[in-house]
Amino acid sequence: MRVATIDDPDDPRLADYRGLTDVALRRLLEPEGGLYIAESAKVIGRALAAGHRPRSVLVQSKWLADVERMLPPGDDTDVYVVPAEVAEAVTGYAVHRGALAAMHRPELPPVAEVVAGARLVVVLEDIVDHTNVGAIFRAAAGLGADAVLVSPRCADPLYRRSVRVSMGTVFQVPWTRLESFGQLRETGLHVAALALADDAVALDAFSAERPERVALLLGAEGDGLSRRALAAADTIVTIPMAGGVDSLNVAAASAVALWELRSRRLRRPGAPSAR
Repeated sequence: MRVATIDDPDDPRLADYRGLTDVALRRLLEPEGGLYIAESAKVIGRALAAGHRPRSVLVQSKWLADVERMLPPGDDTDVYVVPAEVAEAVTGYAVHRGALAAMHRPELPPVAEVVAGARLVVVLEDIVDHTNVGAIFRAAAGLGADAVLVSPRCADPLYRRSVRVSMGTVFQVPWTRLESFGQLRETGLHVAALALADDAVALDAFSAERPERVALLLGAEGDGLSRRALAAADTIVTIPMAGGVDSLNVAAASAVALWELRSRRLRRPGAPSAR
């Protein structure tokens, strides 16, 4: 790695990290520029383990040794060592988690490749809140989902906040963009849409007789799933509620549904144990 100490927040080498609080600038830098920002040593480590390549790392001196341990010998990544006040001046916030890395965005694989052999897939339709997307990925990783598919208008899983909330699990769970529900039908997965409907099947009843391969379809809070999404579903599933509450936050609902669908698998002889 190539280490350089930088004391000037206007140094052009720090351009990838500048103005991270400006949403428009982040959208320009990350998705369209082929980069995303990984924050914290743990997240950067998971990104590296997934085969993602860093363009540079921004770190304070007390965490430099952590970065040195993560990068392989002979790596030529630029590592910029900055004082805390320079990191804050560049990014617009106090960087408490040790390091930021500007990572090259990998090419997304085709849907068929991501779901090949998958038995439990999460599908996100137009969920625009990055916190919810990150939390759903964390639930998917922790509760045994095999893959995640996201619609074209869904928030970016590699957006800095999504990555941070997911604790880097966006690098563990295979995922890609789903361009149409026609692609979903072609996968051979039984599509279970989590929604409120008069003809919805209770989650526990669906899980008791669940098909071998299931795609759990989740929609944005407020509007919920679109008519197109519901039309693509084989079954509409709902979580039975009490106390006058009709639904949960979408991230919480994903965790409940994934646990129920996974827990039924765990009860079968020879099924793997919970991680």
